[in-house]
Parts: sequence; structure tokens; C-alpha cells
Amino acid sequence: MSTIAFSKDETALLVRKIQLYFSQELSQQIGQFDAEFLLDFFSKEVGAYYYNRGLYDAQSALNAKLEDVQDAIYQLEQHTDFKR
Repeated sequence: MSTIAFSKDETALLVRKIQLYFSQELSQQIGQFDAEFLLDFFSKEVGAYYYNRGLYDAQSALNAKLEDVQDAIYQLEQHTDFKR
């Protein structure tokens, strides 16, 4: 798996969200450096779990669509004397 990297703009947005969360939910102020450090920590330590969950969800959605395609193909099949 390659490292997930955010652009400067994305990082700035996420840092602001962390700062806002600390301010609103914890009534604490957190500086930009500390928020970036926290973002890096969660990205490295927890990010893979979220990434993998996204892959599992995508795989499940794809499998459901493939089953639909298989059913559609089966419905197109014409009756013959041949056996599968």
C-alpha cells in the first residue's frame, strides 16, 4: 500500500477541522503544529483501518453488481438440449 498523502490545501482543511473539534467539543485550544502532529499520528496509526474498511465496502458493492450482471446474463440464456 502506498502512503496516503494530502495536498497542502487538504491538510490545512483537516487541521482546521481538528482545531474546531478541540475548541467546540473539548473546550481546548490546539495550535496548528499540534493539530498537524495529531493528524499525522492518526493517519499513520489508524488510517489503514479506515482505508481497508473502504476497500471492503467497495469490494462488497462490486460483488453485488457482478451478481446482478450474472443474473442478467442468465436471463438472456436460451433453452437448448445442452446441459451445463
